[in-house]
Amino acid sequence: MSLCPAKCIRIAALAAAAIVLSTQIAVAQEPSQWLNTPASRVEALAVLQTLNANLLSNASATFTLDRWCAAHKLAPEGSKIVAQRVGGQGKPADEHIRDLLTVGPGELIAYRRVRLVCGDRVLSEADNWYVPAKLTAEMNQALNTSDIAFGRAVQALNFTRTNLSAKLLWSPLSEGWDMDGLTAHETSSLGLPAFLLEHRAVLKLPDGTPFSALVESYTDKVLDFPVPRLLSQ
Repeated sequence: MSLCPAKCIRIAALAAAAIVLSTQIAVAQEPSQWLNTPASRVEALAVLQTLNANLLSNASATFTLDRWCAAHKLAPEGSKIVAQRVGGQGKPADEHIRDLLTVGPGELIAYRRVRLVCGDRVLSEADNWYVPAKLTAEMNQALNTSDIAFGRAVQALNFTRTNLSAKLLWSPLSEGWDMDGLTAHETSSLGLPAFLLEHRAVLKLPDGTPFSALVESYTDKVLDFPVPRLLSQ
């Protein structure tokens, strides 16, 4: 399911709907347990759309996840996103990637697959094709030999981000819920799939030259925090 700006604008409305739908205000819930109730499912969608909007409006997913991790206390205070390299899964750049990066068949394109981790939680998995010739020697060294996240390694390039697509891989609300209503469920746990969002993007130098193509898949761990409480006034 593709996401559009209009969907993000509805976050406030969805959150308000959660209050209307809730029959038990400020119910105590187990930490990190999203209940399978209409109110909790609307809350989950509102939070997911908030993360999506944050990612779409910032150049660096790394720094967006830094802030998300800190704000939702997903790791000890001061933790930063690090990149766990995933070996043995090389994906040579195909014609589409080369077109996105505007490089010919003879120019080197490096590939890096990582898990972006904050504390002990994997928040996303990413495929990254980039042009080493567009980076400094120090940046290439850091990317080849350390667990630094790509956005942090190339921060000095003052890059911009062009979003190609944003897909909601899972929705806590059924298709047509806004016309047909929401079905009440027992207060069991709301099952989350492994991946919730997928973004595709190109990073560019200030002059518009592309140097990195990304496919980012965001995991269920981005919601691994105590469920928002609905408080009475």
